Amino acid sequence: MRSKVLICDDEKDILQVVKIVLEKEGYEVATESAVINAVELVEKHRPDLILMDIWIPEIGGSKAVKQLKSNPETAKVPVLLFSANNKIENIAEDSGADGYICKPFDVQDLVNGIAKAGVKV
Repeated sequence: MRSKVLICDDEKDILQVVKIVLEKEGYEVATESAVINAVELVEKHRPDLILMDIWIPEIGGSKAVKQLKSNPETAKVPVLLFSANNKIENIAEDSGADGYICKPFDVQDLVNGIAKAGVKV
């Protein structure tokens, strides 16, 4: 069974490009362009890893990560924040994210970041 990655980003181009890249790598991919309740999204998609944009509409990536990490049902799902924000490292640490990927990123950085989080195809 392939590992599933949930990508949460409001930029449709990013969703499309990252989805294509990860599917080529062998991952199953789901996408969302807004997050109201991160726990419900995990229940809906059952991802092995989440790529979460910091600026995701409705609640924002940092708050979404805190929601996930405070719930025993979703706390163990790895979440990588990704953004062009120059404070991404601090935001990831403060929110409890499992790591981060800086935008813009190259394909290898993306694939390596997911593998580093312990999620294999």
